[in-house]
Amino acid sequence: MTPAIVLIWTLGILLGLGILLFIFRIVLTWYPEVDLNRLPFNLIAWPTEPFLIPMRKLVPPIGGVDITPIIWVGIFSLLREILLGQQGLLRMIH
Repeated sequence: MTPAIVLIWTLGILLGLGILLFIFRIVLTWYPEVDLNRLPFNLIAWPTEPFLIPMRKLVPPIGGVDITPIIWVGIFSLLREILLGQQGLLRMIH
């Protein structure tokens, strides 16, 4: 395996996992009684919170709804497509 293939696989897994975690985080917002400091929910909150804190400073809740996880799903999806899609930058370089 070349380093480029390893990079493509690693980025694909990391970006896909990030998208999945943010989707779980969106679902958890529907259940305000869930304590994000307890297992298994902290496994979703811990990796996503560092992304959400600065974004919440830029984008306040709209109608009481925190839309920052939705924004991050869009950002991660866009990055994945630009870098790893069929005509992505890393695929073309490889």
